[in-house]
Amino acid sequence: MLKVSVPDLSRENWRKSTFSAETGDCVEVADGVPGVLPVRDSKDPSGPSLVFSADARVAFVAGVRAGEFEV
Repeated sequence: MLKVSVPDLSRENWRKSTFSAETGDCVEVADGVPGVLPVRDSKDPSGPSLVFSADARVAFVAGVRAGEFEV
């Protein structure tokens, strides 16, 4: 079993996507947390957060740019 240390995110500065103004339904990210990308639901800021590795973030962005997630 892989054990991962999850940083305390309670004092991080979260930012919303610029698209959230259109619908209000979006995600927030906390920049500046070394080695990870924390993500949470903008409608539930006190709820759970997901924490992605830097490698996972790079792979996701590359997939989006390549159109892998088109509906």
